Amino acid sequence: MTNIESASPRSAQLRAEEPRSNTANRQSAEGSKHRSLQDLIDDVPSIVEHLFNDAVAPHARPNPERTPVPLEFSNWRDEQRSWRETAVLFDQSHHMPELFIQGPDARALLSRVAINSLDNLAPGRAKQLVGCNARGQLIGDCVLHDLGNERFELISGMPLLNWVHFLAESERLDVAIERDNNTADNPTGGRLQFRFGMDGPHAGDIFAEVVKGEAPDIPFFCTRRVEIAGCQVLALRHGMAGHKGVELSGPYEQRDVVRSAILHAGEKYGIRRGGSRTYFSASIESGWIGYPLPALYTGDDLADFRRWLPADGWEANFQMGGSYFSRDIEDYYLTAYDMGYGGIIKYDHDFIGREALSAIREEQPRAKVTLVWDDEDVSRILDSLMGTELPYKYLDRPVADYVLAQVDEVRSETGDRIGYSTHCCYSINERQQLSLAIVDRAFAEPGTRVTLIWGEADGGSRKSRVERHRQIEVRATVAPVPYAKAASAMKKAAIGKDRG
Repeated sequence: MTNIESASPRSAQLRAEEPRSNTANRQSAEGSKHRSLQDLIDDVPSIVEHLFNDAVAPHARPNPERTPVPLEFSNWRDEQRSWRETAVLFDQSHHMPELFIQGPDARALLSRVAINSLDNLAPGRAKQLVGCNARGQLIGDCVLHDLGNERFELISGMPLLNWVHFLAESERLDVAIERDNNTADNPTGGRLQFRFGMDGPHAGDIFAEVVKGEAPDIPFFCTRRVEIAGCQVLALRHGMAGHKGVELSGPYEQRDVVRSAILHAGEKYGIRRGGSRTYFSASIESGWIGYPLPALYTGDDLADFRRWLPADGWEANFQMGGSYFSRDIEDYYLTAYDMGYGGIIKYDHDFIGREALSAIREEQPRAKVTLVWDDEDVSRILDSLMGTELPYKYLDRPVADYVLAQVDEVRSETGDRIGYSTHCCYSINERQQLSLAIVDRAFAEPGTRVTLIWGEADGGSRKSRVERHRQIEVRATVAPVPYAKAASAMKKAAIGKDRG
């Protein structure tokens, strides 16, 4: 039987007597009937049109009573440069949900969800947990920590966290689950833990100075317990910029003490605090797509999961936008191979989606690439603001995404649709407008010329962040993933060390 309990009175959690409630959005009226994601899908003419026009992205929910991370501490240009030239400190304490699971059935459940092997998972090691549906289509990914005593921590990736929670509850497994949702969806107004990310060429120097005693040499995607300013902190060797980055977490009440110590030690190295604008642009250089649409809106085998999910949760508000539009939501689903996770899939255990992924592993039809936008076409978009005609879709900087799941059509030089572009950012380190894309493998060779359609059809959708605009064809060149040389070198060094 599933035992849902809390180790802290402040945690946001699901309880056994509320099997159809979701911590992201509880019903406001006590005893009101649960309205599910499946109910929403049944009620709207098209779930695709709903996500394009009426969904409100989870991170966009207003929270006037809570202090968000500022958009910029100085300016995003210098903050971007800092992860390439000095060091940057990000506050990740607010946007990522967490799930803790403990009990005799916990490891077996996680292994059944994971396309990667957990055989070598132990305290001191972390994993990128990747989960799919039975057809091998991605539900999501997150970071997984083994905390010892069969207790595990899952960080970020709300759809995957919900999937794990649903399986534990619906199958009445012998586990205890605790939820600590992102600040926007957290009724406590706080978090159980702070989480800071530090990266840049001097990140290792600052870490060595700020920890008590000799700093441990932490292998990639491994963890060590350290002491900073008298506080016990878990350090994960991880980073998005290709250096000896660390992710640091500990009790939320100690966040100010730990942050002050890091900033003081890093002052002579030129450390900068990074705002949310800069943080969400960091993955463009390393090639990580953070919010692919979870493949859960179709399939009879997932109907109970959809009935378990609320009609106002993350999955119901997975806001989409861009020039790529299909009424078939399955056209937006991605497989683990599409996302570049082929290297971590291990067929040494039984997992959900194993048979489907095995069938396509020899001939993978799509690939993830970087698109380098043509400078002249980028200038045309920006210059259109100064003309008398209706402007092209505004190109915000550094992050040009205006929805949670960006999908812009990509065409070949002959005009055939060959995929879609997702995360889109400007990198001052590369001096280029870049986006990550999923394209047919025949067009994935670096140097291939393609065309990206920027802007939505018919002048734009009903989303409040979308102004009336024109579409434009943007020339682009296919490049490798990751694009940044530093991040690429880190990826090569990590091969065989297995974050999977």
